[in-house]
Amino acid sequence: MLELSQQPQGIDMSETTQNSPATDVADEGRRNLLKMAGVSAAALTAVSFGAPLRAQTAEWDKTFPQSDAVEHSKVEFTNRYGITLVGDLYMPAERPEGPMPALAIAGPFGAVKEQAAGLYAQTMAERGFVTLAFDPSYVGESGGQPRSVASPDINTEDFMAAIDFLGLHDSVDREKLGIIGICGFGGMALNAVAADKRVKAVATTSMYDMSRVMAKGYYDSLTDEQRAAGLEAMSRQRWEDAQSETPALAGGLPDSLDGIDDPVIRMYHAYYKDPERGYHARSVNSNDGWTVTTPLSFMNMPLLTYIDEISPRPMLVIAGSEAHSRYFSEDAVAAAAEPKELMIIDGADHVDLYDQVDIIPFDKLEAFFSQNLA
Repeated sequence: MLELSQQPQGIDMSETTQNSPATDVADEGRRNLLKMAGVSAAALTAVSFGAPLRAQTAEWDKTFPQSDAVEHSKVEFTNRYGITLVGDLYMPAERPEGPMPALAIAGPFGAVKEQAAGLYAQTMAERGFVTLAFDPSYVGESGGQPRSVASPDINTEDFMAAIDFLGLHDSVDREKLGIIGICGFGGMALNAVAADKRVKAVATTSMYDMSRVMAKGYYDSLTDEQRAAGLEAMSRQRWEDAQSETPALAGGLPDSLDGIDDPVIRMYHAYYKDPERGYHARSVNSNDGWTVTTPLSFMNMPLLTYIDEISPRPMLVIAGSEAHSRYFSEDAVAAAAEPKELMIIDGADHVDLYDQVDIIPFDKLEAFFSQNLA
């Protein structure tokens, strides 16, 4: 993924032998991809295009402790493109008779459902919602080939497919459906709700507009020349990938932070590489990286073109005051129509809203969805 920010120091991810302006930009883009989402992905093999990648164990394998107040089960559903998605369904252990409000949850970009999305889902289930945390296409236990690919269209569709599933569940009131998107899947969530009128309310935390950052770089600083050079390099990479059994990967977070001062790299590393916090064996960001050509469709297809069409349904956008990504949330709220709300968490950085339960405003999320899914 391509953006124009200071190249992190001390990371050697060079994967090419030819030196050219396009290659140099591509290499820098691979390094800077770390800043966009913390990068990585296990290049596993599925049985077929739509087949899910099965977990290696039936035991609890989340990055957070299991709650006794919630019932958990693994589910599968299929998106409009025929890709089988795998999710974790969370339901309150004690629940009222009759159908309940429900939430579809995904993110961060490059994470799996066993990380932040699952934490959000379990916590919101404790607060009275049926929740579905799911792996997007090509990631985690969900199907799709090749692995470690993202798409502004298909990942938007993944949210809509989750709404399909929830709306058909016996315990769910299909007229009371909401979405939570975290990090890059915050942008996908807003994109999905703009089109999917079944969703009654949407919230995001640490939202990224992945198409904007890939197309224009951080703070829209990518020049036209750099954009063209990056597209040239990725276009030619397609020939390399077509001749190989698997596409080239962009490379992941470094195992060591020795010599690395970049605060964004250090922030992502503290979550994704720490087994006591956010590391997961199936997480894209914890391991080997997105495919090198993943940015192509994002650079050509803006996600939030129709964000104003979320209205008149309410939108809650949450960001940390210290987050490098804060401007995405601010600009999204500015472009949206009412009703909308921007909530800034004082002192929080981007990753704090992944797993710091004393910082994530779950009371606010509960109140927002209780009111708007009533």
